[in-house]
Amino acid sequence: MTFNKKFLTGITFTAALTVLAACGGGGDGGEQTENAGEETTGISIFQSKVEISEQLEAAAAAYEEETGVPVEVIGTTGDDYAQQLQIRLNNQTGPSIFSIQNFEEATRLESYLYDLSGEDFVGDIAPDMELMLEDKLVGIPYGVEGFGIVYNKDLVDPADIADYDSLVSTIEDFNAEGINGFGLSSEAYFLIGHISNYPFSIQEDPQAFMDQVTNGEVTLAETPEFQKFGEFMEVVRENTPNPLDKTYDTQVGDFAAGKTAMIHQGNWAAGMLDEFEVDFEVGMAPFPLEGNDKLAVGVGSNWAVNGDKDQAEIDAAIEFLNWLHTSETGQKFIVEDFGFIPAMTNIEAGDLDPLSQAVLEASNSGETIPWSHNYYPANVVPNDFTPAAESFFVNEDMTGDELIENLQAAWENAAQ
Repeated sequence: MTFNKKFLTGITFTAALTVLAACGGGGDGGEQTENAGEETTGISIFQSKVEISEQLEAAAAAYEEETGVPVEVIGTTGDDYAQQLQIRLNNQTGPSIFSIQNFEEATRLESYLYDLSGEDFVGDIAPDMELMLEDKLVGIPYGVEGFGIVYNKDLVDPADIADYDSLVSTIEDFNAEGINGFGLSSEAYFLIGHISNYPFSIQEDPQAFMDQVTNGEVTLAETPEFQKFGEFMEVVRENTPNPLDKTYDTQVGDFAAGKTAMIHQGNWAAGMLDEFEVDFEVGMAPFPLEGNDKLAVGVGSNWAVNGDKDQAEIDAAIEFLNWLHTSETGQKFIVEDFGFIPAMTNIEAGDLDPLSQAVLEASNSGETIPWSHNYYPANVVPNDFTPAAESFFVNEDMTGDELIENLQAAWENAAQ
């Protein structure tokens, strides 16, 4: 399948898209260097986003110029970042700072993660965007991203998709007019991974609910939000082109051409829409399952500090992260060079595209629902949920209830 380059920079938050992870050689961690007769503790950084490697090296050089503290950015050139990180950590050559994607990865690496809860600058993290393990803050978000219903303002009045029944009738009306009212695509997260977040995320306590599913205390099929979700997927199958025939590029391309009124996508689609030079305004609306009125906003990757280092190196790593998120120079790198939507409320974002602006406003206000897929069993989306969804779209006799039963079985298989 074909992936647009802009698309790749937008989906760094999903465990399934590890094409953005990387390995690399480099030094063995912090260094001791002489600076004006005083010993200075250097630090090293190993992280998974290959598209910011050069920019991060520039930030490291700027920091060293300002502070005299040497920062080594260990190269990231492949797709086995997690494996390479584990090797480095196991043999005590781990970096001072490294990236972790989500709760599942943080749990696996918990013994190496330094608790950053007491640092002043973490108080500026947008509501609910920090990575927590129980009462410990172990990950500082790179930036935020979000997804929902991306719509063509020339074709869709947001008032007509503000509740579930209106959304369904709008999709059906578009179908009668020969327009695709709601586009998905065949890639795992764009077929089922992201949209499956909603029935989990609108639970009172999504993580506790997922634990109950894993422990057999509740089933998806008996949960009203999943029953309604299965019903909606029937609507999509009956009124839109088969998403298995669409790639990300054709999904967004059809939207840009006015052939599709709405797609389920994230702010990362703005890059491809710019390439198409669309001549209409776009917006992003919440998916109104069971009254939901919030965008799904989350974090694709987080900065973590290696708690296995000596305290001097830990302190030096924290100082770098503090500089990155509070200094004028560091904030400029985050917004302009890395191209992130800030996950810190103290950072001005500058000019953003409409989709990213919607995500930023939701994040800063705290009016969001979480990315529940960050807490799914490992690899359940590509390995288990996707085959279930593909079967649903191939077999028109399968009901929405049966789809949910298959997702339940998929969850149980992945959680073993």
